Amino acid sequence: MGTCWSGDVRGAKQAVGGRAKGRPTETHNNSGGYNDAVDFFFRSRGLHALFTQIELSLSASKLRDRDITSKSDPMAVVYAKKRDGALEEIGRTEVIMNSLNPAWIVKVSIAYQFEIVQPLVFKVYDVDTKYHNVPVKMLKLNEQDFLGQASCVLSEIVTKQNRTLTLNLNDKSRTGVSRNLGTLSVHAEETVASRSAVEISFHCSCLANVDLFSKSVEYLELLKVEILFQSARQSTPRMFGDGRNSFRLLHFSLMQENPLIIECFDFNSNGNHVLLGKIQKSVADLQKLHQERSGANFVSPSAHRNHEKVLKSQLFVDKCIEKEQHTFLDYISAGFELNFMVAVDFTASNGNPRTPDSLHYIDPSGRLNSYQQAIMEVGEVIQFYDSDRRFPAWGFGGKTFNGAVSHCFNLNGMSNGSEVEGIDGIMAAYASALHNVALAGPTLFGPVINMAAEIAGQSFSHDRSKYFVLLIITDGVLTDLQETKDALVRASDLPLSILIVGVGGADFTQMEILDADNGRRLESSTGRVATRDIVQFVPMREVHSGRISAVQALLEELPGQFLTYVRPRDMKPCNLQVA
Repeated sequence: MGTCWSGDVRGAKQAVGGRAKGRPTETHNNSGGYNDAVDFFFRSRGLHALFTQIELSLSASKLRDRDITSKSDPMAVVYAKKRDGALEEIGRTEVIMNSLNPAWIVKVSIAYQFEIVQPLVFKVYDVDTKYHNVPVKMLKLNEQDFLGQASCVLSEIVTKQNRTLTLNLNDKSRTGVSRNLGTLSVHAEETVASRSAVEISFHCSCLANVDLFSKSVEYLELLKVEILFQSARQSTPRMFGDGRNSFRLLHFSLMQENPLIIECFDFNSNGNHVLLGKIQKSVADLQKLHQERSGANFVSPSAHRNHEKVLKSQLFVDKCIEKEQHTFLDYISAGFELNFMVAVDFTASNGNPRTPDSLHYIDPSGRLNSYQQAIMEVGEVIQFYDSDRRFPAWGFGGKTFNGAVSHCFNLNGMSNGSEVEGIDGIMAAYASALHNVALAGPTLFGPVINMAAEIAGQSFSHDRSKYFVLLIITDGVLTDLQETKDALVRASDLPLSILIVGVGGADFTQMEILDADNGRRLESSTGRVATRDIVQFVPMREVHSGRISAVQALLEELPGQFLTYVRPRDMKPCNLQVA
């Protein structure tokens, strides 16, 4: 057995994009992004939809005056715009009397979902005097005077450094005609139950040795019994000890009164770990152990609590510190950016791009192939978090313009730069490359990952406000699995995440290994273990009946991966070195 220490805090990381543990009805209220297909997709995997709650505060300036003897009495209504263009009302403000510059007090709640685009429409009405005693929810909008409307995407609000976006109001009935109807300002505030976090480290004594021919190798696992707020159920990195029953720092968000079950296992490389004992304590209990420098006894596993045996082995708390923990949106609104990069598989297994059965076939009718779909859907989400919208785009496994096979070539065909303008630029470069690059092989990930890692590393040396996201779209089985693991392990120390989309019907077992969602961290050929999990893989064919986008499953871990990078480095939103 190899030495491995684990501190897996299940359900203890609060992050945007985390798997919510509330009831489904709580998840969907005013979400502006919920649909049955998404709900079914996550429920079929034992998960819940992903969200964090946002409150929108509205104010307006220089509204049109529709009243004769006094000023307008404005009210604002907020809608979520669905994919089919339909508007779903998600909230109304109160009516402000006699004002053309209202600042509404009532806030509109919406569930922010990082992994989808959430278009919003705001409409402002002048409420007729005779309806002033009618509750706003009962007002018929067609009986009120329309003052103007505006629209945006929720991501555009939360990425502003003060989380406030000012929009020009326009007249819905006069398409293409610009009229000065005033402005509407929208401010987003994240509703967070608590930003307090706990850093804690342990050591154990008198642990049982259950191995016949070698010393037991133990690891701790923490299970949160009661979830009091939205949290992410994610695997944390395995933590390596010093061989003396000491456990490295665990970092998690938790309410003081929340009970924890702390379990100690003997680690076995075959996955059959042996439970040595467990303890149930609250954070307050652990703080008391630390203050008193006393230990707590493990008890033996038992189905009946009253029959549990108290063991000689004990748990000691070496460090227990409370500190502020910032959320994903705290960093984004402070100026942190997600810089998008893409790499496309040009190996011959995709089939001749000129035939309809090819994965690279571009349909004249405009129907997107799987590569185009992945580029569009991931790009549509991430583009709002990248201010210049200049994206490096590469291909791999193709015979390029000079006749040689390349495993990292610029998709735009240029020799002096890989960046293209916007998502449309990626799509155009991809289509052009299909006419100029011959499909070849084999399938190698290492070169494009190393290229992305080089860019991320160079950026970090002069600008700590950038985090990079590489999308790899592939149809094949890797030829360089170990080299890819080596590249990913090296990249795990950098501000970088890798999203992999599998298209076609290949065996993607290797991609599941790279994803490491089973809790087993990637290991390099030299025995080094990845600092953190930076890979998320989704096969297109497993997206539920094609009714929802793969991007939702693909992006679910990205905010959490981002936080596993910035938090251990004590990078705070208030002291970012923005270029």
